Amino acid sequence: MSLRTTLTRAWLTRSFKPFLFKNEYDDFLPFKECENLGLYVHIPFCKSICTFCPYCKTVYNKALCDRYIDALIREIHKVGGQYKNKKETTSLYFGGGTPALIADRIGEIIEAIQEHFFVTEGIGVELHPDNVNIKTLQKLKDAGVTKLSIGIQSFQEKYQNILGRKKVDANKLKDALSAVEFETVSMDFIFALPDQTYEDIKADVDTAFESGANHVAIYPFIDFSFTKSKVKTMPKKQKKELLDQITAYFNEKGYHRSSIWTFSNKKEAKYSSMTRDSFLGFGCSATTLLQKQFKINTFSVEEYCKRIDSDKLPTSLTIRFTPRQRMVYYLFWTLYSMQLDEKKFEQFFGVPLQKMYGFDFWLAQKLGFLTKENGIYSMTMKGAFYYHYYEQFYTLSYIDKMWGIMRKEAFPEKIEF
Repeated sequence: MSLRTTLTRAWLTRSFKPFLFKNEYDDFLPFKECENLGLYVHIPFCKSICTFCPYCKTVYNKALCDRYIDALIREIHKVGGQYKNKKETTSLYFGGGTPALIADRIGEIIEAIQEHFFVTEGIGVELHPDNVNIKTLQKLKDAGVTKLSIGIQSFQEKYQNILGRKKVDANKLKDALSAVEFETVSMDFIFALPDQTYEDIKADVDTAFESGANHVAIYPFIDFSFTKSKVKTMPKKQKKELLDQITAYFNEKGYHRSSIWTFSNKKEAKYSSMTRDSFLGFGCSATTLLQKQFKINTFSVEEYCKRIDSDKLPTSLTIRFTPRQRMVYYLFWTLYSMQLDEKKFEQFFGVPLQKMYGFDFWLAQKLGFLTKENGIYSMTMKGAFYYHYYEQFYTLSYIDKMWGIMRKEAFPEKIEF
């Protein structure tokens, strides 16, 4: 772990006590009183494995996939059935992997969810561009899906070659998305690829909106140590210039910025599985965030199924937060949405934000990272860039280490940061 992230963690938690994840699990998950609760389901299967992708995935095999889906549904019932009454949740997101590979069974999973949860803000599914066809889209819509996130990465051949992706036919996307409509169609792009220019990103964004998107996400390229990608990261100064240019373009077009990485041409078009106060995760590598703890499921499909077969939850690691550690997590992901309401912080933790982090937020304003009006902090363009900057340090210091270990060990004894 870098000295920078260690010192940042110590400063924000006011302690040198590390984040400690232990190999332990609970049969009972206390989510009944959680407000703004989200749901996430992970489908780890892909037809082929992209070299740059760090997420938990495995090559598709129908028999194994069906076994996994059966286990997944049992996990949903085991957790959801802990309370007699249905729990209201904000949203349900399917990630992967390639969730469209289970389009024929996604309705079963949604039905299992709906036995225990009310979903109030829609159901989202990630898609590979190859899966954007009328037949697949109609299956998803019939199952109750209302939002799509399509992993384009780039429409341009030079970057498709760098990333090992096939050419994307924008006209075919447009035809399919016109035939089967969804309330949100988001397209994902990787930002800060080698020699990428403002014109490159602008062309991708314009093509996305012309092809049926009403929302785009521009994620920074991160060079995970355990992937086979040979793509080099872009220098900090060049990256900042690009981000400032594309943000100015979105502002010029009148697009709405809903988070650090996402923009839409309609304010109601939203797609984010991250900005939730609490959430339950189902499936391999899925995470669960509750009031006082964070859990991550095993990355092994085989061990996941065995754990469910033995009527146990597939939790691999658990951290029991100190109050300050939980606050840091809350602040980090709440600010991802570009705003923080100090009243909501106090409602969640029972203590004023000013008491816990008054100096920190005063300093952030003085440095030009945040502005404040009527108790709501808003992130500036400068603040958004440095969020990008620190998010990469966080990812490479914490997530890279954790995922690297968990890809090799189904149930590691402990991981300390």
